[in-house]
Amino acid sequence: MSNTNDSRFDNVFSKKVKAGSRRTYFFDVRKTRGEDYYVTLTESTKKHNSDHYERHKIFLYKEDFNRFLSSLQEVIDHVKEDLMPDYDYEEFDRKQAEWEANQLDQENQEGDTSSSDDKKDSHDADDPGNMSW
Repeated sequence: MSNTNDSRFDNVFSKKVKAGSRRTYFFDVRKTRGEDYYVTLTESTKKHNSDHYERHKIFLYKEDFNRFLSSLQEVIDHVKEDLMPDYDYEEFDRKQAEWEANQLDQENQEGDTSSSDDKKDSHDADDPGNMSW
C-alpha cells in the first residue's frame, strides 16, 4: 500500500505521447527518498467499448539510461534503415497532428454548448497521477 506523501511517487517531469485514439505513452521522471531519480515508461491503452485502461510500466534507472537509449535507437534504426527503408514514418506524425486538430475543434464546439465546469478533462483517465496501482 502506498502513501500519497511517499516521495517515490513524486513526478519531477512528465511527457505524454498520444499514439492514436486509444493508446498513450507517459515518460515520467520520479524522485526517490534518497534524492535519486528514475524514469517510468507507461503504456496506457483504453479497452474496447469501455472507460477502463490497461497499463504496462517499465522502470528505468540511471545506470541503464545510456545502454537502454543506445539499444532502442539501434533497434529503431534497423527497422527504419534495413527492414522498411521506403516506409513513410512521418505519416503517423501527420495523422496525429490531424487527429489532435480535430479533437481541439470538437472540444471548442462542445465548449460553445456547455459550461467549462460541466466538462471532464479528457486526459484525466490517462494521467499517471490518477492511476491506482
